[in-house]
Amino acid sequence: MNDDSRSHPDQSTSANKPQPADPTTDAQDMAREIGEIAEKSQRLVAEFLNRQHPEDGIGMASPLAIGAAFFEMTARMMSDPSRLVQAQLSLWNDYMTLWQRTAQRFLGGRSEPVIEPARGDRRFRDAAWDDNTLFDFIKQSYLLTARWLQNTVREVEGIDERTARKVDFYTRQFVDALAPSNFVMTNPEVLRATIESRGENLLHGLKNLLEDLERGKGRLAIKMTDMAAFRVGENIAVSPGKVIFQNDLMQLIQYSPTTELVKRRPLLIIPPWINKFYILDLRPDNSFIRWAVEQGHTVFVISWVNQDEHLAAKTFADYMLEGPLAALDAIEQATGEREANVIGYCLGGTLLACTLAYMAAKHDNRIKSATFFVTMVDFAEAGELSVFIDEEQLSALEERMNAKGYLEGRDMATTFNMLRANDLIWSFVVNNYLLGKSPFPFDLLYWNSDSTRMPAAMHSFYLRKMYQENLLVKPGGITLAGVPIDLGKIRTPAFILSTREDHIAPWRSTYAATRLYKGPVKFVLSASGHIAGVVNPPGGRYGHWVNDNNPPTPEEWLAGATEHAGSWWPLWEQWVAQYAGGEVPARQPGDGKLTPIENAPGSYVKVRAED
Repeated sequence: MNDDSRSHPDQSTSANKPQPADPTTDAQDMAREIGEIAEKSQRLVAEFLNRQHPEDGIGMASPLAIGAAFFEMTARMMSDPSRLVQAQLSLWNDYMTLWQRTAQRFLGGRSEPVIEPARGDRRFRDAAWDDNTLFDFIKQSYLLTARWLQNTVREVEGIDERTARKVDFYTRQFVDALAPSNFVMTNPEVLRATIESRGENLLHGLKNLLEDLERGKGRLAIKMTDMAAFRVGENIAVSPGKVIFQNDLMQLIQYSPTTELVKRRPLLIIPPWINKFYILDLRPDNSFIRWAVEQGHTVFVISWVNQDEHLAAKTFADYMLEGPLAALDAIEQATGEREANVIGYCLGGTLLACTLAYMAAKHDNRIKSATFFVTMVDFAEAGELSVFIDEEQLSALEERMNAKGYLEGRDMATTFNMLRANDLIWSFVVNNYLLGKSPFPFDLLYWNSDSTRMPAAMHSFYLRKMYQENLLVKPGGITLAGVPIDLGKIRTPAFILSTREDHIAPWRSTYAATRLYKGPVKFVLSASGHIAGVVNPPGGRYGHWVNDNNPPTPEEWLAGATEHAGSWWPLWEQWVAQYAGGEVPARQPGDGKLTPIENAPGSYVKVRAED
């Protein structure tokens, strides 16, 4: 036995015990971190101020237009002070009731809440918001004030509908920003973390904030997921295939078959160029592309280029000519098949509808069936995106686009995130900056952060002619490549998939297409929203509704619809199989007249907006 161990019998035991932290070392480490943060802060603040321009907007919005809307609302409100007094008295009555019930709780009694958060509001899920009387009071006082403010601006008389929508939307943005959950001293979870960690969460949060500012080159680019956890073509967008054709606007990917026989007519997917195509190929277990290949489809997908200033003059007609029409020509060369079934997703579906009308005018019948995922063609009720579409905001947006030749990808991302600000903005502010945590790896949020640019000419045409003027539903309302577009000439069988909680393409608005197309139309409604309702593979959590008839209104359709559990994918496969044209031996990319250019997912999709 070692003599040292005899003279120090407790040495081995004490060595295994955790040693108390050296407060001097902790203080030195914290001082060093604060020094680094201060140095980075000074540099970033200077860069941030240098980058600010009065013409900059908030996403697609213009601050001047927002201010004008609120000025008009305030003027109308002050013209009828009695309404304002009544609203104020109502708020004070609610506050008095809240004070009385809170006092009962402080004295040990029980009381019913005056107001409760909406179902699904995750801001107040921490137990302390209910269990702690003080935080329950803070929560309810905020909810009462928020309700009062929103109801007050909604009830102002004499302002036009567009201005009213704008005021309501931006009031909600203001209300969401001021939620007590967004501040250290009024969020019990953050306060608890701050006390337990002696403020380290705030220090980490400040570092996260500075990193996001640095990554955004002076603009705040909130990190929603671990961006280093994903690589396009390595662990997402991994379905095997080849790029078999490309031009300035797109690469065309042909996927490798997994069955010995395939449907004779190939399947072409047109994704939106507002986002990247791999939303349909995130992981093998939720990839629509992989699943369609397994059903025996020869799948082709358009991968749009991430625009820059060199393509500023590209028009909506160019997207049609160099997108789906060029793809159909390439598919014929690759497979020998002239005919195809085609899917359009969101804006890709709007382009598909335009292409079908263009082809009908040209007596071109190559598309044998058309599937529309969450697609709008009638923009009369365009949902909350319409708050960004008025003359003042469009003019300001066009000035910004013309200066660069495109709309920044982050501006589009900010616009969509504002539609669900609590989920896609403020939850990350709390997690990243107040709690000082890093966001979890999540493929869908990685895709959501992989934004794309919009070419100036195309985007201006799309927003003005479709969103603002709603000319697509009018026969000859728009002209593409010299051809007046009339959706009433479309006789191609159509499958329309919409989602019940869609905040981008409201399902009641998408239903209007059933009255426009003259061919047979099958309308299906999926549960959930714009993404989750579409990317819902067999075994997924969301069901769907089916109605064999298409009555005049969406309300009548839903009243007569039957709910089914599970994914709509098998139902679509059953429908599209009618237009398959029989079976042929499987085709490999490169079998035809086109030589593969590179492996899927190609190089266009890997260009990021900030590159």
